[in-house]
Amino acid sequence: MVENQTMQRQELLAAFDALLQPERFKDYGPNGLQVEGRAEVGHVVSGVTASLALIEAAIEAKADAVFVHHGLFWRGQDGRVTGWMKQRLARLLAHDINLFAYHLPLDAHPTLGNNAQLAQVLGLRTLARFGEQDLGFVGEAPAGALSKPWHAQTLADHVGQVLQRKVTLVAPHDAAIKKIAWCSGGAQGYFEAAIAAGADAFITGEISEPQAHLARECGVAFIACGHHASERYGAPAVAGHIAAQFGLKHTFIEIDNPA
Repeated sequence: MVENQTMQRQELLAAFDALLQPERFKDYGPNGLQVEGRAEVGHVVSGVTASLALIEAAIEAKADAVFVHHGLFWRGQDGRVTGWMKQRLARLLAHDINLFAYHLPLDAHPTLGNNAQLAQVLGLRTLARFGEQDLGFVGEAPAGALSKPWHAQTLADHVGQVLQRKVTLVAPHDAAIKKIAWCSGGAQGYFEAAIAAGADAFITGEISEPQAHLARECGVAFIACGHHASERYGAPAVAGHIAAQFGLKHTFIEIDNPA
C-alpha cells in the first residue's frame, strides 16, 4: 500500500495557479487561496461551494484543504464577518483548514473545467469557444450517440437523465438540433452570444425571464439544468488531477443543492 504524500501549501497553490491560470480572467472575486490554514497539506477535499455543510464534512474527513468553485468572497459583498460568514470562517480557522477557490478559471479549463467536464458527462464533442472570456463552449453530439436525430425534447430528456434532475426547456420548434452551445452555472446572459455563434440549442444552469422570449423568437432551444448540477464536475476533476500528480489524498464531497 502506497502512503499518501504531503506538500507545502504554497506549492499546492502554485500548482493550482499553473493549471488554471487565474491571471487571465477578470472575475467576480479572488481566485486562489482564500483562507490560510496549515502549511502542510496531505488531504484535499473538493466540493462545489464553500458552504458550512461542506466545511463540516471536510473537518469530519480530516482534510487539510478544501478546493471549491464558489468561495467565500465576492466583489461588492458586505465585508463584515458576521452571521453565516463568521460561522464558516470560524470553523475553517479553528481546524486550520486551507480554502482554495477558483471561479471563472475553473469554468474555462479546456479539459478539467466545469464546461469541459459537463460536455464529457453529456457526451458532447467540443468544436469551438464563444462569448466573453471564451467561457462558452460550442459542439455537437458524436455521430451515433442516439439512434434518432437530436430534437429539443430529446436533448432535454437526455440532460435530465444524465444529471438526474428535472430540467426547464423552452423549445420553439421540433427541428433537428445539430449545433449545441453550453456554459455552466448562471450563464443565461450568454444566450445571445450562443445564438450568434449559430447554436440550435443552449444548455446552462439557470434561466431568467428574457431568455424564454428570445428562445421562442430566435428559434433556439434553451435548456436550464440547474446551477449546481451543471458545476459539480470541475472541482473534483481539477483537485483529483493535482492530488494524483503530487500523491495527495483527494475526496469529493457532494452537498446536494436543488438550485
